[in-house]
Amino acid sequence: MAGKFEVYPDRAGKFRFRLKASNGQVVATSEAYESKTAAKDGCEAVQRAANGADVVETDG
Repeated sequence: MAGKFEVYPDRAGKFRFRLKASNGQVVATSEAYESKTAAKDGCEAVQRAANGADVVETDG
């Protein structure tokens, strides 16, 4: 089973998403979005950006 994005309302009434691995562990969380649609768009942006992204090391 692949990981999944979950879109949810936060305590302030805004929307966020979290990315969960196939084992259920949360591996990423988002900033707050004004609407559920914007949070879903954020999920799609992460999917596009991560596709084929390189892993690099930095000093900080």
